Amino acid sequence: MDDQEKKEVKIDTVSVTDDTNTKDNATTGDASDSEIEKLNAQIAELTDKFLRLAAELENTRRRAAIDIESTARNRAMSVAKKFLPVMDAIDAALQHSPDDAGIKSMAAAMNDAFSQIGITKIESVGQIMNPQFHNAIQVVDAPADTEPKPEPNTIVSELQPGYMFGDTVLRTAMVTVCK
Repeated sequence: MDDQEKKEVKIDTVSVTDDTNTKDNATTGDASDSEIEKLNAQIAELTDKFLRLAAELENTRRRAAIDIESTARNRAMSVAKKFLPVMDAIDAALQHSPDDAGIKSMAAAMNDAFSQIGITKIESVGQIMNPQFHNAIQVVDAPADTEPKPEPNTIVSELQPGYMFGDTVLRTAMVTVCK
């Protein structure tokens, strides 16, 4: 009996279940590797979608900010255009009564307000006509009394001043140019 017990002990140590566990681990390892690959692919796909959506959201925010800025700028330009006739009237009054302190004060206040909001007057007289900034209303012969004789298309007088809002022309200047 001692021999049988020893054999039983030997059979117990090398069992069929041990072989099956080893085979199951090998099959489970293959299955878990494919699952890991699938999960990694899903993670990569979801990460790509997330990054694309984040970029799209950022682009939408930028476009909205640009649209808001553009709308505000257009409104400001629209309001500024409405004040140009007021400035023209003040300039006409100043030419009619150059010594009137009230008109001088109004002109100074209006010029100050214009400069604070970014409206500048387009310089014209003595400049070469630029269609972007000037509108030639009249063409005259070069004045004989000026030395040196001005070049052709030089602005000799300004009938209505032009104004800029930042880098945008609010109104072109109406000018007279020489031949």
